[in-house]
Amino acid sequence: MNEPAAFDALLPPAMAVKAEELGVKKANLNGLNMFMLAVLAGAFIGVGALFATTVLAGGISVKDASGAVIYSSALPYGVTRLLGGLAFSLGLIMVVVGGAELFTGNALITIAFASGKVTLTQLLRNWGIVYLGNFVGAVLTAAIVFIGKQYAFGGGAVGLTALNVAESKVTLEFIPAVALGMMCNALVCMAVWMSYSARTTTDKILAVVPPIAAFVAAGFEHSVANMYFIPLALFIKDFGGANFFEAVGKSAADFSHLTWRNFFLVNLLPVTIGNIIGGVAMVGLVYWFVYNRKS
Repeated sequence: MNEPAAFDALLPPAMAVKAEELGVKKANLNGLNMFMLAVLAGAFIGVGALFATTVLAGGISVKDASGAVIYSSALPYGVTRLLGGLAFSLGLIMVVVGGAELFTGNALITIAFASGKVTLTQLLRNWGIVYLGNFVGAVLTAAIVFIGKQYAFGGGAVGLTALNVAESKVTLEFIPAVALGMMCNALVCMAVWMSYSARTTTDKILAVVPPIAAFVAAGFEHSVANMYFIPLALFIKDFGGANFFEAVGKSAADFSHLTWRNFFLVNLLPVTIGNIIGGVAMVGLVYWFVYNRKS
């Protein structure tokens, strides 16, 4: 007689076995399939970032004759950040439920690597291909959104928010950017790790949302998300046009730190380093040590 299907969530020891098995499968994916799934993940994270940018945009202020604000509909900072984080979680939900290869989440392949089931070459091959695919997917998504002129919605509020977000990212100092990247990917990998306990799609979604909302609300730095946020802002700065900047009361010169050089060197480099440290050392190797290490 067949046993009834189990619906209880997996416990951490079983999750560790699942993480190891998934790490082996990810490391052995066909290169082209791996790249295409990575492009999808970059696009999914870009869509989550698009959603968050739209939610964070705007706020109506009424001023008196002297210029003093007498009414504002803007929500408190923390509440606004929480709403943006909840919106952004759509990206990782699509990655986890839809199936895609995300560089930050793939830090958990180190569980299989530490157990000797994945070689260093396989690990670095996966990270390299997936990182490149994520970049392509995120930047292409940013380009499509820009071409659609979504940045002009809300009287330009969406585009102005995108510019402000990106400007703040490319003015970070190196060490703080690394630290923010570490905390970010610790939460992202915890979201992925907890999704391994799930038996249903609903379980996976509920496991993913809180850690992702937390990292966005706290202002932590995610390398793949920044592959969307900053290129989109660069497109707006370089090609948004005079009408857009007139509508938002700004000029391209107001975002002087926003350059491709600063994108790669000031933000993406330290944030990527931080993401690797956070995912590998703060989550992957800790769980390997507890559950997968041979006595």
